[in-house]
Amino acid sequence: MKILSRGFFLCLFLCSINLYAQEKFTLSGTITDNQSNETLIGVNIIIPELQTGTMSNEYGFYSITLPAGTYDIQISYLGFTTVNESVVLLSDLTKNYKLLEATESLDEVVITENIEKLNIKKPQMSVNSLSIKTIKNMPVVLGEVDVIKSITLLPGVTNAGEGASGFNVRGGAADQNLILLDEATIFNSSHLFGFFSVFNPDAIKDLKLYKGGIPAKYGGRVSSVLDIYQKEGNSKSFHMNGGIGLISSRLLAEGPIKKDKGSFLIGGRSSYAHLFLPLFDIDSKAYFYDLNTKLSYNINTNNNIYLSGYFGRDVFEISDSFQNTFGNSVLNFRWNHLFSDKLFSNLSLIYSDYYYGLELSFVEFDWVSGIKNFNLKYDFKHYINNNFKLEYGLNSMYYDFNPGEINPTTETSGINPYKLIDKYAFENAVYIDAEHKLSNKLSISYGARLSMFHRLGQDELNIYENDSPLIFNEEIGIYEKAEPIGTESFNRSDVIESFTNLEPRLAIAYQLNDVSSVKASYNRMSQYLHLLSNTTSPTPLDVWTPSGKYVKPQLLDQVAVGYFKTFKDNTFSIEIESFYKTIKNRIDYVDGADLIANDAIEQIILNGEARAYGLEVLLRKNEGRFTGWLAYTLSKSEQRTPGRTPIETGINSGQWYSTAYDKTHDVSLTGSYELNKKWSFSSNFIFQTGQPTTYPNSQYEYNGLVIPNYEARNSSRLPAYHRLDLSTIYTPKPESKKNFKGEWVFGIYNVYGRKNAASISFGENSDTSNNEAVKLAIFGMVPSISYNFKF
Repeated sequence: MKILSRGFFLCLFLCSINLYAQEKFTLSGTITDNQSNETLIGVNIIIPELQTGTMSNEYGFYSITLPAGTYDIQISYLGFTTVNESVVLLSDLTKNYKLLEATESLDEVVITENIEKLNIKKPQMSVNSLSIKTIKNMPVVLGEVDVIKSITLLPGVTNAGEGASGFNVRGGAADQNLILLDEATIFNSSHLFGFFSVFNPDAIKDLKLYKGGIPAKYGGRVSSVLDIYQKEGNSKSFHMNGGIGLISSRLLAEGPIKKDKGSFLIGGRSSYAHLFLPLFDIDSKAYFYDLNTKLSYNINTNNNIYLSGYFGRDVFEISDSFQNTFGNSVLNFRWNHLFSDKLFSNLSLIYSDYYYGLELSFVEFDWVSGIKNFNLKYDFKHYINNNFKLEYGLNSMYYDFNPGEINPTTETSGINPYKLIDKYAFENAVYIDAEHKLSNKLSISYGARLSMFHRLGQDELNIYENDSPLIFNEEIGIYEKAEPIGTESFNRSDVIESFTNLEPRLAIAYQLNDVSSVKASYNRMSQYLHLLSNTTSPTPLDVWTPSGKYVKPQLLDQVAVGYFKTFKDNTFSIEIESFYKTIKNRIDYVDGADLIANDAIEQIILNGEARAYGLEVLLRKNEGRFTGWLAYTLSKSEQRTPGRTPIETGINSGQWYSTAYDKTHDVSLTGSYELNKKWSFSSNFIFQTGQPTTYPNSQYEYNGLVIPNYEARNSSRLPAYHRLDLSTIYTPKPESKKNFKGEWVFGIYNVYGRKNAASISFGENSDTSNNEAVKLAIFGMVPSISYNFKF
């Protein structure tokens, strides 16, 4: 009996030990920069012995649940010294980490093998991140560091050429990209008609570009998401930094509101090349300025608040007869709340405004248009356990569209006041996303977004016979505007049209071994806003319009598969992805469409479809004095708009044709070499297939006028685009212990002076009366010099 009793208690004791060993606890906290208390995004928290880990979120918070025990924790982040620490986990533990910036040698800023293993395991694919340090090292036109130009060096990303606004992702249009600055929508990402971006690099902390496999928390666009976060400011001490260039300068100040509790950041940029134009008897101006601000305050360990803003304007003047002013304004209040060590939340109240103003003094009137957006977001991240994480939330957006308003500027003006009809819309969405580790080799991410769009009432809405605002003239084979048979008026609270779309998302990663994996993803997305533009690149005059009775939302379906591998302990890595996507309800414009001040856009558009497919290769060198990457994209982007009935021709006879942003081959080679602490060098080489264009192929004379006849849409191409850029950074006193530090940046854009064609126009030579083709090239070789400083 005693033996049985002892055996029973021994078994009970062993079981209790086993139960205790299986008990799990949560390690959580916030990771910040030791010098500034700036939270760090995407820091890797690795537990090597368990071959597991996690990353800090957009606000530096991390959470991981582990069995009770003692673990060696590795905290690592590019550009910072790795922290290795032993942690005893016998209960839920909150542990904050402060990382030291690595400044001694390049060996301290490498990505370790364990960290790359974690990335290979994650199901997220088709996402690219660039550090601000990398972006600042890249050679750029006129010496101005440019976020948008930098991402075009990644595979699958292009633009419409030099001096072009926006960017194109995987064969999509520029208006199909969702651009977020601290979660606020930026409707125009360019200064000076595309020569610069609106993002001050000194104020930017982190950016990610999602090209596919887009998480369910994002919606509203069908091509990509560019998510940019501003710095929060230094809560330890006051600092300033900036730069002086040939045509623009910038200055940023940051410091504590209350030491270790709150901080402020304010930064501004401005160009000033226009100040020198009078020296050359040029009576014109073109300049920009912008302002970034942010306030951050840590109420307690569970609550942080942020107030961030951006204001930017471009001004373009010709003599005293023409002035064009346009730009973005955004304001965002955010509250981070930690419900528990496993549940993180973020509440955001966001205002975004894009303004466009045009004053024509010589005809005595001005024109104003724009779009305002009010957004409420509430997002949650739930760390249920180490193998299962949930993200869920909701957001509601109210839109106020001002398509345009004309007002006389003098009493003698012959222009009568005229207001295009304002449009209003309400967009709601709820989402849930799960990241699930099924085994040591297999991880999946799955979720869905339910989006609802309501086109709200407006003063007048045209009514057409058979609900057809566009009719086809069979006799001459062209589309013509239908005459309205009446109008209908609504109250603001009325709903003219509603759309509801379920947008599933799925991504899978299977780890082949410690250094390689294969991944696949699928996502459906809806876009309810359309940019009315029939140019190859968006212009400030383009107007946004909502989906409604005659304009349907765009619907995307995209699949992608990829192979990912690291070599030689992560010295090299390679990513190979193939994608295919289709878009329904892509609007197309009939020949001769007039978009300017058009109050009945439905009379000149047809709904079509688009598709794009391709192969992307990204080969990186991650470590050593020389780092960089080779990006190659082979792709096709097409559009088709067939007739609505068998007798209609549609656009381009209903045949597939290349979009204006189709680039068959796109090669980017980017490299940086640190010779020593004083000198570093960078270079870019870019080659792209020429963009599609439409040329005249014949002409005829009518009533004394010579009228060209054009070939099928986009059936020709401009010459291939290529250029080489070089830059070097010289730091005179890298070992100086003084607070003030400076560096010189020398650059040459387009080293061999290639005259890349922005366009080719055809006309009659005034001297010979012969037809001729004239190439427009914007840049030749452009040297630059700038001085950057901080203290």
